Amino acid sequence: MQLVIGPVLRFLGADPQAKTWRVSVLFVIEGEGNPALSWSTGAQAPIQAQAREIAAHCGRRVVVFEIAAPRDDLASAVEYGLGCAPQTWRFVVPARGERPRMAYASCNGFSSLKAMKSIDDKYALWRELLGRHSAAPYHLMLHGGDQVYADPMWESLPELEAWNESKSILADYLPMEPELAARVEGFYFDLYLRRWAQPELAAALASVPGVMMWDDHDIFDGWGSYPPVRQASPVFQGIFASARRWFRVFQLHLGELAPPEFLAPACGLTHAYRIDDLALLVLDLRSERCASHVMSPASWDAAFTWLEGQEGLRHVLMMTSIPLVYSDLDAVQDLLGYLPGQQELEDDLRDHWYSRAHQGERLRLIHRLLDLSRDRRARVTILSGDVHVAGLGLLEGTRPGDDGITIAQLISSGIVHPPPPAIVALALGNLMTELGELDRGITASMQALPGTRRRFLCARNWLSIEPDAAASWEQRRRLWVHWHVEGASEPYTMVLHPVPG
Repeated sequence: MQLVIGPVLRFLGADPQAKTWRVSVLFVIEGEGNPALSWSTGAQAPIQAQAREIAAHCGRRVVVFEIAAPRDDLASAVEYGLGCAPQTWRFVVPARGERPRMAYASCNGFSSLKAMKSIDDKYALWRELLGRHSAAPYHLMLHGGDQVYADPMWESLPELEAWNESKSILADYLPMEPELAARVEGFYFDLYLRRWAQPELAAALASVPGVMMWDDHDIFDGWGSYPPVRQASPVFQGIFASARRWFRVFQLHLGELAPPEFLAPACGLTHAYRIDDLALLVLDLRSERCASHVMSPASWDAAFTWLEGQEGLRHVLMMTSIPLVYSDLDAVQDLLGYLPGQQELEDDLRDHWYSRAHQGERLRLIHRLLDLSRDRRARVTILSGDVHVAGLGLLEGTRPGDDGITIAQLISSGIVHPPPPAIVALALGNLMTELGELDRGITASMQALPGTRRRFLCARNWLSIEPDAAASWEQRRRLWVHWHVEGASEPYTMVLHPVPG
């Protein structure tokens, strides 16, 4: 038996009754038999966990194990190892009642060979993250989208390239041949093996339990924003089915027959976690995306039904791969038309919430978030990526009863993908300085990053979100946010305070 890749940790939740921190561990193995996983926390006797096979491809099997580690009065390390591997690994469980230390990253790859060649030290920020984790461990790693980049599929599979370049009006109605479907399956499987085996990323995946949600490049660029006929074509839908299958396997640790754990399982992959007085809502903005909506009404209702059923909330972190608060990009789009090589950025504009087709849905979401924060006295913070810059957006409610409720949006992108040219950041920062009133009593703005006069930092970056270490309970409710920006000697820092009352 041979270990191909792994381990990859996924967070399964904090069980308040059993007082445990639940984590699944994924490996890809080759050969006969199933190894056992052994884990322990310090003085505890080792516990054996049995493998559960969730997928297989070309003689390689994907297996997962579950660990339910106790949350004690003090933070504790879980040591674990696999029978067929000589090394062991560890992750850290926060103390009971302690808010987790979290890192957030997006855009872990390259959309083109040109983008890849523009970066000399491709994984420098992953090494920085690992260094900080070694000094003060992170309990959760939030992956905000584009964990892999599937775009090379269109060039590496000749059948797809020919179909994509076909001028025939029948192309969108042709069936996906079984041979092509098999090649697409193999492409996604091999893509995850290559990306998950990259040393810096592999070290992070093995030492910090992850919470992952996909974005377009985990499928392919712009998924959900194509003309309806092409979006519904058998070839596009066949590609999506493969992307979804391997996303579920490698990022969610779920096989096709796994019981649903999503808030609206018939619609998409949106899911959520409750950790003491903190809620983490992970929105799937790709499974249902089309010309008319980003998520269906059923999915939105399921997400807010879950939130409204959570008692004692003090903070809601909502992961949305694409920023809710961002510059209105029409003028930038005009500018990009004169910049050679910016087609990818121009294409991305159709994906954004400021697209006319999505503005109404976005406004309804903002109203519901402000209502939730006001009625439950819970701070709401949005975590976003996608746009290859660091930024800070702000939503402010001045409606009757809002009492100055604000929602911060933290943008971190990307940890590997290069930033756009400086002229794009200049356009974003200067052409759209104010977003103004979205609706009566609701304003949106892009704020200067802490300690700067710039609304956008055009550099690779990642976020850390850390609880306050102060003595008083009320102070410990604060969360400290740090943008770790490539080339900056110190992170850019702000504080998220609890909502009074």
